[in-house]
Amino acid sequence: MDTHDADPSSETSSGPRILTIPNLLSFLRLALLPLFLWLVLGPEEDGLAVLVLMFSGFSDYLDGYLARKLNQTSQLGAILDPVADRLYILATVIGLGLREIIPIWLVLILPARDLFLWGLVPFLRTRGYSALPVHFLGKAATAALLYAFPLLLLGDGESAAETVARVFGWAFAIWGVGMYWWAGLLYAWQVRTLLATTPPRRSVASHG
Repeated sequence: MDTHDADPSSETSSGPRILTIPNLLSFLRLALLPLFLWLVLGPEEDGLAVLVLMFSGFSDYLDGYLARKLNQTSQLGAILDPVADRLYILATVIGLGLREIIPIWLVLILPARDLFLWGLVPFLRTRGYSALPVHFLGKAATAALLYAFPLLLLGDGESAAETVARVFGWAFAIWGVGMYWWAGLLYAWQVRTLLATTPPRRSVASHG
C-alpha cells in the first residue's frame, strides 16, 4: 500500500500541512472504523462491512497517489497512512475473531508482529529516528490482508459462492501473514544494521 513519504520540503513555512486531500482521506478512513466494527458485530451486515473495507483499500491507494500527484506529501500523512492500515487490520481480526470466522491464532499473530516492531522504537530513538521507511514487502502484505478479510467475511456460510470466497480468503490470509512477519523481520534487521553503523545521538545535555 502506498504511504505518504515524509519530506521536509512538503511542509510550508507557516507550519506542517494538515488539511490536505490525502490527509482528509486518511482521517475519513479512521472515522469509518467504528462503523465497520458495528456492522460486523451488531447487525452483521457483512455486505456493507465489505463495502467499508473496499473503500478503505481504495482510499489507501488514492491518498498515496494524490500525495505524489498534487505534491501534498507531509509528515502527518506519513504517520496517518500506516496507522490507518494497522488499525483496520486490528479491527478486522478482532471483529472476525469475535464472530468466530477466523481462529484465535490469527487474531493474536498479527497484533503480535506490531507489538514486536513497537518494541524496536526505543532503539531507533537512540539514533535519532522514530521510524524507518516502509518496505515494499510490508505494503504487499497489507494489500494481501485487505483482500483476505472481505473474502473471509463473505465466506461465512455454506453456499458454493461462500465456499469459493472462503478458499480465496484463506489463500490471501496465509500469504499475507507470512509476508507481514517477513517484512517485520526485515525491519528488525534494518534496525540492527542502523544500531551497528550509526553512533548514538548526543543528548542536548551533553553539549552544555
